[in-house]
Amino acid sequence: MTEAVDYFAGWKRREALAEAMIPMIGELYRQRDVTILLHSRSLVNKSVISILKTHRYVRQIETRELSIEETFPILQVINTLDLGPSRIDIGKLAVAYATDNQGMTLEEFTRTAVEGATGEHKVQQDGPTDVVLYGFGRIGRLLARLLIEKVGSGNGLRLRAVVVRRGSDDDLLKRASLLRRDSIHGPFNGSIYVDAEKNLIYANGNAIEVIYSDDPTTVDYTAHGIHDAILIDNTGRWRDREGLSQHLQPGIAKVVLTAPGKGDVKNIVHGVNHTSIDPTAIEDTILSCASCTTNAIVPPLKAINDEYGIEHGHVETVHSFTNDQNLLDNFHKGDRRGRSAPLNMVLTETGAASAIAKALPELEAHISGSSIRVPTPDVSMAILNLTLERETTREELVAYLREVSLHSPMNRQIDFIASPDSVSTDFIGSRHASIVDANAAIVNGRHAVVYLWYDNEFGYSCQVIRVVQHISGVEYPLFPRD
Repeated sequence: MTEAVDYFAGWKRREALAEAMIPMIGELYRQRDVTILLHSRSLVNKSVISILKTHRYVRQIETRELSIEETFPILQVINTLDLGPSRIDIGKLAVAYATDNQGMTLEEFTRTAVEGATGEHKVQQDGPTDVVLYGFGRIGRLLARLLIEKVGSGNGLRLRAVVVRRGSDDDLLKRASLLRRDSIHGPFNGSIYVDAEKNLIYANGNAIEVIYSDDPTTVDYTAHGIHDAILIDNTGRWRDREGLSQHLQPGIAKVVLTAPGKGDVKNIVHGVNHTSIDPTAIEDTILSCASCTTNAIVPPLKAINDEYGIEHGHVETVHSFTNDQNLLDNFHKGDRRGRSAPLNMVLTETGAASAIAKALPELEAHISGSSIRVPTPDVSMAILNLTLERETTREELVAYLREVSLHSPMNRQIDFIASPDSVSTDFIGSRHASIVDANAAIVNGRHAVVYLWYDNEFGYSCQVIRVVQHISGVEYPLFPRD
């Protein structure tokens, strides 16, 4: 009984520390554009229980527990520093300090680890970058949520407008309602107010104008006070340079497509080839973020190829149904997609395998691909069936992928889980491009099968935002450096 009492007392103590963290995290974010992370997971706008659960989650990916008693003093030190816009991972700082403090005090260690974000090294901001969403469907509304969430001090990305075709007389109210409530991703985290006279949706204080247009060439964005904006086309209606160039109207500087690009349009997977973007090149004013599946498979393929080499492979995706399919059997121009999505598993094609060559040209191995659409509304799985260039063991491959998920430049793309009971709904809302399921991995000499979960809606939307942050210059540095 004494042990239970002691554990409860410890829990209440940890609750109090989490409560004390919240105002510090909020002030750092809203006043200085500093995002506090715990092993790549943002703690901004999180509840007491969520903060404690995130600490507990670390045991699945690290070889040790992480206590809030370790991270709280680090946050206290960070709160006293003259910081510029940055992302600071207090979980990694705590583990690094416990592993090797180099003879320094906690304050000295923390100051040294984040000195690149302080004083004369601080990122200088020139004001916000305007963003326009062209289309407001599944991905468009998730992008809106993320942009509103990430507004910080107001000097980063700023969602200024949404362009749609008018659907009805009460179109604006319906658009706002769909932003407010989502059957999969839950309610909008905040407050939404509609000004019908001015065609404005106010979301957490952000004024978003709804512009009605059937033709991108007819919109003068400067007439709406929008300048040098990044336009995100999430309709998929145009995929080549000629079609997407229609968006380059007054007020628009760059165009980002949320679908695989065709022709000479670069397909960008953040974490893999986003540094290939040349901000001064005219051809890079139009970019594609490829597909959700391409974003899910390319980072793990790169990681595995870098370490083991890949001779050849096959990618099978088990993909949730999408708006492209029919609720009930009806005509569809594509094979099999006309059959009822909620009632059937549907064999279909995927362009993800062919898109690998654009995003990862150094992978010379031939990768084939196929897909099965299944009756779930969100979260998909990619199965990598690979022949490696050298033999390995399951334990070695899993340990390597865990390390990549923690300490590589792709730690925002690749997550890792070793839970024995994980199922698809556990990954709704994941911000990673894909999650390695450690317990499902199979290795036999040079033959490896790796199972990847991915939220094909939200995880992909996070990847799109990362690309937009990169090309806008507001992708803030991460500390500690990997």
